[in-house]
Order: sequence, then structure tokens, then C-alpha cells
Amino acid sequence: MKYVFKFIIAIFFCFAFLQKIDAAVVDTVSTYSPSMKKTIKAVVITPDDYASAKALPVVYLLHGHSGNYSDWVIKAKGFEKAVDLYEIIIVCPDGNNSWYWDSPVDPNYKYETYVSTELVSWIDSKYKTIKDRKGRAITGLSMGGHGALYLAIKHQDVFGAAGSMSGGVDIRPFPNNWDMALRLGSYSEHPENWEKNTVINLLHLVKPNSLALLIDCGTEDFFFKVNENIHQQLLYRNIPHDYITRPGAHNWNYWTIAIQYQLLFMNNYFKNQSK
Repeated sequence: MKYVFKFIIAIFFCFAFLQKIDAAVVDTVSTYSPSMKKTIKAVVITPDDYASAKALPVVYLLHGHSGNYSDWVIKAKGFEKAVDLYEIIIVCPDGNNSWYWDSPVDPNYKYETYVSTELVSWIDSKYKTIKDRKGRAITGLSMGGHGALYLAIKHQDVFGAAGSMSGGVDIRPFPNNWDMALRLGSYSEHPENWEKNTVINLLHLVKPNSLALLIDCGTEDFFFKVNENIHQQLLYRNIPHDYITRPGAHNWNYWTIAIQYQLLFMNNYFKNQSK
């Protein structure tokens, strides 16, 4: 009986420990965009010991086309445990099929300004964050993979690390897809908008080691070729980056695993900045 009691006590403490690990706090918040004059929802995930924490690094995590701010916590359930493991904050904003551009043809879409400036300022004002690029990273899937690299490259004063999972890192092969023509105008009529707003054409803005970069894409993904191309361009330009390919398609089975690599990469970046 004595050993049975000890076993029960041990199980109790193990259960309590596991509960502690799984104690990330997931909140849905309403942020405001002055440039678009509207309220935009976001998910903010904080660690269990946030109340006693000092300034924490933040990972901005972007969703894909046809998704929304809640995608990650609903479709990749369990990834939120990373906030306790790494002592970080994760912010999942709504991108409204914007491709995270400030649209040159539709003034109602200013999501570059929203995510890179307005949202970052809002989060920094409401949460205990490291208010510096050394404490900010951004990543995302598909449309969000494009958005993360696009925003980080154009706003290197804001973000110090960026990642992409199955990202549309070159939009030009897909002129009729995913509402992009609604945001940029048609490729045939406004080629300049497409050329200057595709990630692969922005690499001249990246100095070696100015951004910590991680690119990940499955070999069966329809974006695999454009990810291979940007990897080769980064190599050609001597821009250090991590590049992951493995069997997988454009789906949540792939991204649920990919996010673990992304957050580990971001955590290593944050740790290196604090040395």
C-alpha cells in the first residue's frame, strides 16, 4: 500500500508538471489600424509565468490565404506550448487576404503598415516586450511566408529574424491566383507592381548577416520551385540562411511540424542577441 501511495503521489506531481508545461495563455485581442481606420483581431499567446516575466521577445506568426488570425491555434494545436519552453510571446494577426502589402490599387489594404508598424507599436504598448529588432522575429505559411520575408526585408529596423513555411516567395508565376491581382492590379497591365512586390526581387536590400533567415518548403509543394530559386539566389549573393526541404505538400500536416523548426530557430536567434 505504501508503494501504491508513493506511485499515486508521483503521478500527481507528473500531471501537475505537464499541466504547467501546457499552461500558455491564448487571448484574442482587438487592435486598431489608424491607416485603415478599423479594428483588426489578433491572437496573442503569452507564457504561464508572464506576470513575473521581464521583457520578452516576440514572434509574429502570419496565416495563409483564405485563413485568419485564429488559424494557427485551431489547426496546429499544441504549438503554443513553445511560449513556455522558450519564454516568448507569439502574435497571430489577421491578414485579410492582403498578402501583407500596402496595396497600390486599393487604399483599403495597408497591411504592410499595419503589421510592421501599427501592430508592433500596439503590442509593445500593451505587453512586456523587448522593444528592439533583437527581440522581434516574423514567420508565416504560404501567403504568410511571403509576408514574413517581405516585411522583414523591407523593415530590417523592426525585425531581426524572419522565416517562411511553404511561402509564395515569387508571385510572378501565379498571376491569376489568390486575389493578388486585386491587390496589385493585373500582371499584364501593372507589371511594375508585381516586380517590386515579389520577395525574390528584394534580395538586393539584404546585406549578409543583416537578417537571420530560415526558409522551409516541402518537395511536393506547388511553391517548391520558387523556394529552390530563392535559396539559390541567396547562395549566389552570399547571404547566410537556413534552408529546409523534406517530403511534404502544402498542408497543415507539414506546417504543424515546420513551426517547431521555426520557433527553435527564432529562439536561437534571440539567445544569440542577448549574449
